[in-house]
Amino acid sequence: MKLLKSAMRGFALMGLLAAVNAQADSVDAIKSRGVLTVGVVIDPPFGIKNKDGSISGYDVDFAFAIAKKLGVKPVVLELEAEDRVAALNNRKIDILTAFTKTFEREKLVSFSNGYFVTGQKFVAKIGKIKEMNDAKALSIGAVRGTTAEKTIKQELPTTSVISFVDIDEAFKFLQQGKIDAVTYDEPILAGKLSQMPGKQQYEISPVSVSVKAYGIAVFKGEKRLVNVINDTLGEMERAGDAERIFNRWFGPTTTSPLPRVFKIQS
Repeated sequence: MKLLKSAMRGFALMGLLAAVNAQADSVDAIKSRGVLTVGVVIDPPFGIKNKDGSISGYDVDFAFAIAKKLGVKPVVLELEAEDRVAALNNRKIDILTAFTKTFEREKLVSFSNGYFVTGQKFVAKIGKIKEMNDAKALSIGAVRGTTAEKTIKQELPTTSVISFVDIDEAFKFLQQGKIDAVTYDEPILAGKLSQMPGKQQYEISPVSVSVKAYGIAVFKGEKRLVNVINDTLGEMERAGDAERIFNRWFGPTTTSPLPRVFKIQS
């Protein structure tokens, strides 16, 4: 009887695992409905809200390539930074772009290989932040729910960190003199600084808070979808498409000029 009960429990567990695996595999569902739903945060030049309401940018170009690989149409949804994981878990989106890869987040989502590498820095008045110690006595703005917010609180635990819904609100407070600096990823800071009134008074700090890699996140356990994304990223790197997309948004004539110091690993 004990053996029978044990076997029944075993079969029940196998059935549960099979159900979880089936639920976590959405590639067939994406192909069946013919749509890949992509979550993008409006952080130029990764995500840019155009006058007609459409969204373009570095992330969107990669999302379109992944949709093409799957043979479906891409649909891009605008998200707030703090709503990203919930959007994945609620199946509102299939993939989430520009999500910094961390050990803690890998417990919540599954990640693709990194497709962008950057450093977290500050924007402040010229000469105000030359090293990390200079920031300790300042009031610093960060976007709520981002790794930038978490990292600055860890690195400077006694510093006054003010959280904002988005980067636009943080820069508005900086321009009004209500905070001393804004911390975020360098390409986003560069894009916002280029459009800021009185930008000649400000600079991106020479010091980096951290270095991070962006991956594309999917619902936890979506192995097939991750494989499709990684295959696409690898093919784009080998074909030169990834570099061309980088130069389109971060080349020397753009508002966020940066050198490409990384390659997408297969």
